[in-house]
Order: sequence, then structure tokens, then C-alpha cells
Amino acid sequence: MSRAPEVPNRRLLLKGAVAAGALAATPTVAEAAPIPTPHPKRAAPLVNPLVRNRADPYIHRHSDGFYYFTATAPEYDRIILRRSRTINGLATADESVIWTKHPTGVMGAHIWAPEIHRVGGKWYVYFASAPAESVWDIRIWVLENANPNPFKGSWVEKGQIRTAWETFSLDATTFTHRGTRYLAWAQHEPGLDNNTGIFLSRMANPWTLTGHQIRLSTPEYDWECIGYKVNEGPSVIARNGRLFMSYSASATDWHYCMGLLTADSDADLMNPASWSKSPTPVFTSNDTTKQYGPGHNCFTVAEDGRSDVLVYHARQYKEIVGDPLNDPNRHTRVQKLGWHADGTPDFGIPVADTATDTEVVS
Repeated sequence: MSRAPEVPNRRLLLKGAVAAGALAATPTVAEAAPIPTPHPKRAAPLVNPLVRNRADPYIHRHSDGFYYFTATAPEYDRIILRRSRTINGLATADESVIWTKHPTGVMGAHIWAPEIHRVGGKWYVYFASAPAESVWDIRIWVLENANPNPFKGSWVEKGQIRTAWETFSLDATTFTHRGTRYLAWAQHEPGLDNNTGIFLSRMANPWTLTGHQIRLSTPEYDWECIGYKVNEGPSVIARNGRLFMSYSASATDWHYCMGLLTADSDADLMNPASWSKSPTPVFTSNDTTKQYGPGHNCFTVAEDGRSDVLVYHARQYKEIVGDPLNDPNRHTRVQKLGWHADGTPDFGIPVADTATDTEVVS
């Protein structure tokens, strides 16, 4: 997820103060698994940007036939929800505010990167926030709604997800693999000279970790350390006998990009040695298509029930005045996710904006 806006001595804050202080229930992984349909529809051409001014997007395709969409609002003050029977329909779907930050105390600032999941017959939203009086003490929180319709019922605050350390932590996602539910997230590990790494733990229930947590990745390559040393925004898709975990790296300007971790599906996911890391980024800014800072992605499936779709945010320009996180123009984007012959994902490049009626199409 996006990191804190620039404030005086923020780098010292993250290295000092913060360091002192880190689905649908499918048989495999989150919303990535295709939903079988008796009469598959042809996947419609995707339109971009899909939703403007919504960063850190998350799209959940549910068994009721709807796509549910949530993302970070640029005011960082609320959690929004849309739904549509098509991916493109999310662009114009009505948007509801399902939860608003507290005026004081915990969950009072920096409402970031919500994800909506269906677990055990209930809806859950995972998000990051900080106390209103200490806006960089960001942690992971959970909401629960027992109503079959997430636009109805009550969203109950289940509390903070307690990790091994009380440090800067955010960007939680949950998935199941072989009957076990996991949480992956980003956190600052005390004693390390970075902002955040990627961590994994089993879950006792949708708001509680169990057992030990492991570090899967820490910023080590040059492309992960531009501006800030960041690994964040994990998302998982299971295909071809492997689990693939994408994540985002570097500052949230045009250097923002995506990396990839891979594990065999029969491996012990809680053994760090089971995961390999790509030494090069898999998705980066592109001057030809004029898309910059692509990242904080998730995966969903097209209306045909078979085609994988990459969901992410990017800007339409490279130069930013002031701090990138004060710039609201990170738009939600979608495109087909391809697959290489060796069974690994082919992210391609961030596609160009969709031509409008007023544009000349060559």
C-alpha cells in the first residue's frame, strides 16, 4: 500500500520512531481462482482507467455474480464499496461509504488499502490506519459484517491484527491454501535498515494470527530501494502447481514497481526457503503507454470465468509536484494477465489509456 506522505524528518521517523514502536473461502487462493460458469460469457474488452482517483484497488468476484470493489480514497478518511456484474461496470457503479475514520483515537487517520474478503459466511475488510493523534503509528485493522449483502447490516470493528512487533504495518491480504488460511502483509522489522518487508503467518480466525510469522522478502535490489526501501502490497494467485505472490517496491512516484515471489504448491509455505524471489521487477512504468508507478495490485478473473485479470493503480504522468502521496491521481487500472510457457505469470506492460469517442484511433 502507499506509504506515509512526506513530513519533516519522515525518514528519521521510519528508521527511528517507527522502528522503536510493524475471501471468498475457496480451496486455493483468494479471488484468484476462476469461478466455473455453466455458460461462460466472453470477456469484455477492459476499459482504462477503470476507476479514477482510487489507489490500492481490490476487486473480489463473489459467487453471487457480482464484482465487489474497494480502494484507498485520496482523502484517506473512509472505506468505500462498489459492485457490478461486470468489471467495466465498476467504473460507473454507485459508491457507498461503509465505514468512516474515528474523530479521535485509533483508526483516526491514514485509512489505507482496504481489501474485502468473504470468509466463513461473513464479510471482512482488512485495512491500515493510525491514531488521530499519532498519524504514522500505522497498524492493520479488521471489520466484520455478517449480512450476506455487504452494503447492508453492520460493520463491526474486530480490532487490530497483532503481529510480532508493534511497528509500522499495513497492506494485509488473506488467502487459503490446502485448507489453511494465511495472512500476508508489510511491516517494518526492528533492527533492519528499511521501511517494510513482506511477512506471512497462519491465522486462527479472520482477525487473529497463530504460530510464528516469517519474513518472505526485504528490500535488497536497487529497484526496491529508490526513494524508500519498500516491499509492500502483497497479493497471491495460484496457478500451474505454484503460488505467486506479487508485491510493490520503492517510493510511490514513477519508480514504484512490482516484484514477484514464487513457491511450489506442495511446499511448506511457512518455510522462507520455499519462496524464491525474482531479481528483476515484473511490472514497471512505461514511457510508451504513459503509465507511471504501477503497483499495489490484486488479481481477479474476467466474466468468462477463465481469463485472469491484473488490477493495479498507476498515474498518467511522470512528474509530480510535492509529495506523491498528496497527489490524488493514482487511478485503478485493469488488464489481462498472461502466462509464459513455463507457467509463470506474464504481467506485460501497463496498457495505454482506452481511446474515447473524441480521440483519433490509429
